[in-house]
Amino acid sequence: MALACTLGIDTGFVELGYAKVAVLGVVQGITELLPISSTAHMRFVPALLGWRDPGSAFSAAMQMAALAAVVSYFWKDVRAVTVGSISATLRRDFGDYQFRLAAAIVLATIPIGIAGLALSKLLNTCGSPLRGLSVIGAACIVMALLMAVAELTSRFDRRVENMRLRDALLVGLAQVGALIPGVSRSGSTLTAALFLNFRREEAARFSFLLGLPAIALAGLKEVYELHKAGLDAHGWAVLAVGIVVAAISAFFAVWGLLRFLERFSSWPFVIYRGVMGVYLLAAVAFGWLA
Repeated sequence: MALACTLGIDTGFVELGYAKVAVLGVVQGITELLPISSTAHMRFVPALLGWRDPGSAFSAAMQMAALAAVVSYFWKDVRAVTVGSISATLRRDFGDYQFRLAAAIVLATIPIGIAGLALSKLLNTCGSPLRGLSVIGAACIVMALLMAVAELTSRFDRRVENMRLRDALLVGLAQVGALIPGVSRSGSTLTAALFLNFRREEAARFSFLLGLPAIALAGLKEVYELHKAGLDAHGWAVLAVGIVVAAISAFFAVWGLLRFLERFSSWPFVIYRGVMGVYLLAAVAFGWLA
């Protein structure tokens, strides 16, 4: 199927229309913040249903939905970090916990900011080779293996309050892997935090808070790129439907994930990712999916 390109930006989501984009918004919202890769599902689900690829611009712009969900769910944390870090700076109390957490969030964002800018043309161009189902399938399997090792080796005894700047930098470096479709920002940062011996629910909280600037920058950048590409009113309306639906879905995904990890391990996600990765590779090899 021909790609829908506007000045090099893949705008295939516009052709899908409101109903299909709303369906994909639910899928995107749920999978964006679970450690199972939203990009993988944005390729897999349309291919399974016989729909066109909504494009990398859609997946990137949907970061705005994740941003709204995370900020609203963790509003007390976001407000405390913002107000507390400013207050600590004015007092020159650089050992304050809120200041250290704010510094950690900034530090963790630097690697993916640099890598994202350097690879933006490859990542978001029409027909990017990184959006191939075989690439996504392989990434799913690799991440499933890494999550499994983290589950087997972690002590699960650390909290966010014990976070060091070194921890933030390591999780930030892991976040760079999320630029590869199929890896998952939530999955890569959650796995890195588990390797650092954080408790599962604390690892998820750490992942969400450290990812806020990266989520915001990715979403805003893609919205700006769509503006530059001259997306028309109909296109913006279709995108808005997807973002609203995804934001609602993402909020419940955060709520569900934190409660799940309080009681259970991440093994269900390991198995799910592994099975999906194997299926995608087999589907490509045997021609089950285009």
